[in-house]
Amino acid sequence: MDSQQQPTPRIAVVTGGAGGIGGGIVVALSQRGFDVVVCDLKIAPAAADALRESVAPSARLAFVEGDIADLAKLPALVDAVYAAFGRVDCLVNNAGVSVKSRGDLLDVSVESYDLNFDVNTRAGFFLTQAICRRMLADGVQTAESERSIVFISSSNAAIAAPERGEYAMSKAAVAMMAKLFSIRLAPHGIAVYEVRPGLIKTPMTSVAQARFDKLLAEGFTPINRWGLPEDVGRAVATMAAGDLPFTTGTAIQVDGGMHIHQY
Repeated sequence: MDSQQQPTPRIAVVTGGAGGIGGGIVVALSQRGFDVVVCDLKIAPAAADALRESVAPSARLAFVEGDIADLAKLPALVDAVYAAFGRVDCLVNNAGVSVKSRGDLLDVSVESYDLNFDVNTRAGFFLTQAICRRMLADGVQTAESERSIVFISSSNAAIAAPERGEYAMSKAAVAMMAKLFSIRLAPHGIAVYEVRPGLIKTPMTSVAQARFDKLLAEGFTPINRWGLPEDVGRAVATMAAGDLPFTTGTAIQVDGGMHIHQY
């Protein structure tokens, strides 16, 4: 082999990758040498163009549209993901929804409850199951931590938020999911991580911007600012690149210290 030949890029899949936190993850992974399959429910041409302009010049992007919560169509979606670059080295389960409106826990509807668990928990579980079956079946042998699964949960996986209880419960389930998959996959050298974003400036959090701007003005978190998608992206890329060897099932808080109990 030519000593100057560049190493083969690893392949990452990011669900909900067309924008927001997912977009930040896609860019950060590209900067660490990954080619990325961007999965999302719908991918507008403008969003795809923005990602192409933001990723590392050498990175290849592929785009796959699909609803990961539609389990009947999940096999076709996984086939499309693998067709892009032929394999998967890292799956980032980022796609998620929040409550349509904050309110009293006693008023949570069945529709809102089911939506949060269907997308945030159920879809991520069965997508991870399907991808991991393919990972193990392909017979590829890689060094420890060179392949990984990353779950994007939330600070609300641990911090109670009664005004959006169904969201918090679904993310707490994601936290346990990461632990369970970490045990199952460790013998195969596949590391599993959980990332808990805190207050991140995205379209999803814009509905509560005035409330959190006020809290930040009063000193809401030790690192007292809005987080950005790239903050989460850099954490994910560190994990996916294998820079945290001898770790699995770990939860990383990207929340400016919000999780720290203070008196």
